Amino acid sequence: MANIINSLGFTGSIAIAAIVAGVSVAVGHSGLVAAQPSQTAGVPQTNSAGPPLVLKSVSVELPTSDRTFPDGPGSTEVNNNCLVCHSAGMVLNQPAMPGAAWASEVHKMVSVYKAPVSDQDAAAIIAYLTRLKGTGSQSP
Repeated sequence: MANIINSLGFTGSIAIAAIVAGVSVAVGHSGLVAAQPSQTAGVPQTNSAGPPLVLKSVSVELPTSDRTFPDGPGSTEVNNNCLVCHSAGMVLNQPAMPGAAWASEVHKMVSVYKAPVSDQDAAAIIAYLTRLKGTGSQSP
């Protein structure tokens, strides 16, 4: 199933997965994306006498936001890079963390999630988040 659905973002796409009657089903924002027989290890597949499986298209409206990060040194880099995947509210509601923890989070976004953030922008983002949401934080 993880191979069928590999992302859930806040930029207008959504994915929903279900295993129904022995069939793995992946649904995207425009309807059915993929269906394949379920490959559940160790679970015998049986035919049920229930009703046939019916797949229907769905439409999902995601909330939009024009909120940006507060002005300050690094806010341009944060707005240009982080808002591609995250809302400002989601980031601003995170608990205060030491600078090393913010650095780890930013590096994870680049190395694991392949965020296209330059080293120069990453440094500015880390400094900004540490000033704004670091332990002992102050306004940027």
